[in-house]
Amino acid sequence: MKILTIIVSYNFVPWIDKCLGSMIRSEYPTDIMVLDNDSQDETVKIVRERYPQVKLIENRANLGFGKANNIGIQYAIKEGYDAVLLLNEDAWLDPNSLEYMVRASENHPEYGIISPIHLTGKGDKIEKGFATYTDVTDLGNRPDGNIVEVSFIDAAIWFIPLSVLKKTGLFAPIFYHYGEDKDLCNRMSYYQYKIGYIPSVFGYHDREDRETTHVRFLRSEYVYHLSEYTNVNYSFGKAFGMGVLAVVKKFIMSFFHGNGRDALSFASMAWKLLLITRKVIKAREISKHVNLKHYES
Repeated sequence: MKILTIIVSYNFVPWIDKCLGSMIRSEYPTDIMVLDNDSQDETVKIVRERYPQVKLIENRANLGFGKANNIGIQYAIKEGYDAVLLLNEDAWLDPNSLEYMVRASENHPEYGIISPIHLTGKGDKIEKGFATYTDVTDLGNRPDGNIVEVSFIDAAIWFIPLSVLKKTGLFAPIFYHYGEDKDLCNRMSYYQYKIGYIPSVFGYHDREDRETTHVRFLRSEYVYHLSEYTNVNYSFGKAFGMGVLAVVKKFIMSFFHGNGRDALSFASMAWKLLLITRKVIKAREISKHVNLKHYES
């Protein structure tokens, strides 16, 4: 397979050497593209000077995660690549990980997304988000098998054949940052592709030290309910209930429990979701009737 590794960067300096270095040392060859979202540090300078073999695209603004990745994916399609590895800027792989993902994809074409186990940046334990999504909480107690099916893995490390993305579509433009991976996983299910991880190989995702704040909680609530609203596995009525009405219910519960701050936040969230209903309907139609031109910037 001809593979393009796509990395969307914003203030990439803390992880450049670990991330890019891991792909350069990969036992399976891959071309590498960095799409920089107008970093305010020395990302561009360092990539140019230390990694001349990396294709660098400098965006003049922060396009967000999905839109920037879509540029890379469209490039991969036009240039005749077979698959892409979507890799977070704060993630990296063991040298053998990509080869295992390629072989698993060849042997299991029913899988649209394949990932290794995600460890923390220190590599001493399972990354918290990955543990939540997969129920794998202990390095010493991993499942057997070449590949294990799950309903969702976050997009820190995704191997995807381009033949799959041509059927499912790319990241939905309605999402800016966060939620776009859940939406694409929903479409994998809609188009009858599986999502899975390989329990014998590892990647690393350096996000364990980031503080969980109330603002981040509310943002995660919003993108979750937006991904439910756009979920094409639901009828529009059910999607409206899981998206808008579920937030209204949270508003009511917060209000009657005397939590005025959350009540106000959920009321605003429900109104915001309601206001973008036309965009949601359009996003759902694009997901059901895939045309790659819809994802062009």
